[in-house]
Amino acid sequence: MSYNAEVLLHRLSELESLAGSPARFVIALSGGLDSTALAHLLATTRAQHGKSLLAVHVDHRLHPDSASWAAQCQALAAEFEIDFACEVVHVDVDSGQGTEAAARDARYTALCNHIAGGDWLLSAHHQDDQAETLLLNLLRGSGPAGVAAMPSIRKLGDSWLVRPLLDVSRDELESYAASEDLSWIDDPSNDDCSFDRNFLRKEVIPILASRWPGSGTTLARSAELARESANLLTELADLDRASIGGTGSRLPVSALSKLSSSRQRNLLRRVTQLAGLPAPAAAHLQLIVEQLLPARADAEPLVAWPGAEARRYRDTLYLLPAISAADFECGQSLDSSAVTIGPGLGELLLVDGGGRGLSRDVVARGLTLHRRKGGEEIKPVGQSHTRKLKKLLQEEGIVPWQRGLLPLVYSGGDLVAVADLWIAADVVAENGLAICWEGRPELY
Repeated sequence: MSYNAEVLLHRLSELESLAGSPARFVIALSGGLDSTALAHLLATTRAQHGKSLLAVHVDHRLHPDSASWAAQCQALAAEFEIDFACEVVHVDVDSGQGTEAAARDARYTALCNHIAGGDWLLSAHHQDDQAETLLLNLLRGSGPAGVAAMPSIRKLGDSWLVRPLLDVSRDELESYAASEDLSWIDDPSNDDCSFDRNFLRKEVIPILASRWPGSGTTLARSAELARESANLLTELADLDRASIGGTGSRLPVSALSKLSSSRQRNLLRRVTQLAGLPAPAAAHLQLIVEQLLPARADAEPLVAWPGAEARRYRDTLYLLPAISAADFECGQSLDSSAVTIGPGLGELLLVDGGGRGLSRDVVARGLTLHRRKGGEEIKPVGQSHTRKLKKLLQEEGIVPWQRGLLPLVYSGGDLVAVADLWIAADVVAENGLAICWEGRPELY
């Protein structure tokens, strides 16, 4: 069956049954065959679908002709009577994740600048793209979620990312474009087989298709079956998380250890995903299961991967963003101006709230910030005698990896406050200045 507007409208209707009717279609318009055909289909059927249209082109500046491509996309949008926007982005080719991945991240960030709640961001990925993604992920050793490749629809903040062409082959799109006398941009980088995806497209997939005609369809079917399996694993992880009493990105070690190792790894993947952390590799999951979970309760084991880490304290496993070091300047003054403690560690400042806090006389003499060196002592409000800070932190249950990051507040040579946790009894006043730690990391 040839691809046409009626087929697209039927598919959009099916997707609306999952996500509701969108306020607007925002088209990721590269100017290539796929997005050009999608834009034309949506423009010619606007009376039927009834949505306003916006085409967004992202100029990566990775090719000398990129500016002219942007102009062609603008002209194309004008021809189709579609609103148009262009974003010029910087691609960090030295990011360590590869040019393709860096460009993809920059592209989606730019596209998200143009979507609002209720919009659908439409991508023109098609069946051949799905086959390439499946094969790439298989070659990387991915599990069911990777083999599932690209979903037809997924949440994107308050909006949805929708791929209505995943059941459509490139040949079908090319036939449609020819029948409508459409023209499109051919990016020469798509012929560069030094990129893995291009190598699969140009060298591998044609061989598969010559041996197994219709292999694109069967690979897409395998991706869909893998997606069902991945969804079931997600449901199982959610059930396990509820049954063991996990909250947020924390899991009780004693309860987690009663699950099989495969369910432990499955749950760890899910909690990492829910926390918005980079996905751990299989090797990191295995280290967590084999070394971190059975570690002594008084040990401080760590498993780290780029952008994230797993730590254990007492009977709790913590999945966290990679912890940065406190980098404020020792001896820096503390007043009503915010002092940045470090990346991801928030800011410290004094706030006049009219309640209990540091006495104004002490504040007037000047306050400075310092990091822990060890051996500090303080007599906190409500305590009968001077205490070692180390013991206070242990009794309070402050996680060990945050203890060295706490900003200590001094007046002269005297420790008068520990961040926003304790104030020394001899400097507290009812009409004092409170210490406010905005953006404080989780300490417990």
